[in-house]
Amino acid sequence: MKLAVSGKGGVGKTTFAALLIRTLNDQGHHVLAIDADPDANLAAAVGIDGAEKIVPIAEMKEMIFERTGAQPGTIGGFFKLNPKVDDLPDSLSSKMDNIKLMRLGGVKKGGGGCICPESTLLKMLVTHIVLARNELVVMDMEAGIEHLGRATASAVDKLLVVVEPGRRSIDTATHIQRLAGEIGLKNIALIGNKIRNQKDEEFLKQNLSDFQFLGFIAYDDALVEADLNGFSPYDVQSMAKDEVAGILRKLL
Repeated sequence: MKLAVSGKGGVGKTTFAALLIRTLNDQGHHVLAIDADPDANLAAAVGIDGAEKIVPIAEMKEMIFERTGAQPGTIGGFFKLNPKVDDLPDSLSSKMDNIKLMRLGGVKKGGGGCICPESTLLKMLVTHIVLARNELVVMDMEAGIEHLGRATASAVDKLLVVVEPGRRSIDTATHIQRLAGEIGLKNIALIGNKIRNQKDEEFLKQNLSDFQFLGFIAYDDALVEADLNGFSPYDVQSMAKDEVAGILRKLL
């Protein structure tokens, strides 16, 4: 199963992805976790030791040069458009129990996007992970779905969009739905997060009535404290763990 998690910054997208990954791990599943959001740190949220020392793949200049034949940061030159990537998930991932985690990193884009060695390598890597690898994959995406293309979108089993009660979060979910539709990704479901009461839940249902909701996660100070103190949300007492387990049962 290939799952992609997206949503507006600050809605708890990475917290949800981490809870999902750790729940799968505890259930005995082998998980390939992909941190595709340059503004997040999925490794720390999962609870991997030395998370802050993990070098993003986009910053591995020697490896990118070796695989593409061009220096990262160069635009318009000649380089391989299909670099070898099939060995990278095993050789460049950080490991914890049944979890392998890869941090993709960000690509500095020019005015019209980036046709550059590092961008090409990352897209080829995501394509390989989604299309060719026979394992359970959870991808923590950016607020959009920039790492997915038409080839990979059809192989993603579900795009999970995390939303919170708020107009900007609703706008982002609608934007993601439009982007997903443009590349043929139609299996979209929502996760309501930071729910304080029934009114919050009804607000989301009414304003996003075209979507399927897989579940709702209550607002919990314990999750906020975990983030502030550098703990994994899975390692604190919270109802969110049971709520994510219920969402996972629907997915599996």
